[in-house]
Amino acid sequence: MQLSARDGGSVGAYARGDGDIGIVVVQEIFGVTAHIRSVVDDYAARGFMAIAPQFFDRIQPGIELATEAAGIARGRELIAQLGLDAPLRDVEAAAQWLRARGARRIAAIGYCWGGSVAFLAATRLGLVAVSYYGRMVSQFLHEVPQAPLLFHFGERDETIPPEAVDAIAARYPDLPLHRYPAGHAFNRLGDPHGEPESAALALQRTLEFVREHAR
Repeated sequence: MQLSARDGGSVGAYARGDGDIGIVVVQEIFGVTAHIRSVVDDYAARGFMAIAPQFFDRIQPGIELATEAAGIARGRELIAQLGLDAPLRDVEAAAQWLRARGARRIAAIGYCWGGSVAFLAATRLGLVAVSYYGRMVSQFLHEVPQAPLLFHFGERDETIPPEAVDAIAARYPDLPLHRYPAGHAFNRLGDPHGEPESAALALQRTLEFVREHAR
């Protein structure tokens, strides 16, 4: 399926499920990979309507990168080329798609780079959001969330210094922020980075948060 953004951009998307709560799943730097599709499938199985926009389609359709050094390097090139405004327009288009299909409440849930995009969806689009280990969040501490926002970080994350997480917690003391005995990408199960116990606890907190706040 295709999403059409207000700037005229068009991207594909992976969507599953039904329900009155819609979730925009925001990809890592690797694209809408098997892992991200499994996240969409899991939310759908839990009674949500979920969709993951394929942001990289704005550059080249069908990009899926491996989670290793070359994939990381290429992913960083792509997100630098893409910027943040275009992905936020695609998140907005995905939210509109969900509403058009009956979702009365919407949340954005993002992972890695997507965790930063989800944060900006709360500050710029007014969407309820959950940010998993968003490395760039600390660059945007001047922004003010317009909707409820939840943070998850790993205490052993080598890409996000503890000082950066401390700064986020200090800037937004009223927002829930959880730290886990895990590294970066602990939600990516089936991968060496995956930490099942931390992922399960974060998911539990995410589900409770979204069900309470998404509107």
